[in-house]
Amino acid sequence: MRRNNRSQKTIILDILKQGISINPRKALNICGCFRLAAVIHSLKKEGYEFVTTTVKSKTGNSYAEYKLA
Repeated sequence: MRRNNRSQKTIILDILKQGISINPRKALNICGCFRLAAVIHSLKKEGYEFVTTTVKSKTGNSYAEYKLA
């Protein structure tokens, strides 16, 4: 997906509204967002509710995956 001068927050919100979950790697690949948690925090302050799942990778690292509630 090309960015087309849309903000990272707008792109991430559009993805979430389609029912697709997002994690830090997807956010980085889709719109160059290194701070997904900050974007999610901003959206929560705007009134959006999320289901957060903690995922453990094969290497043992944990990361959050977000989906609109």
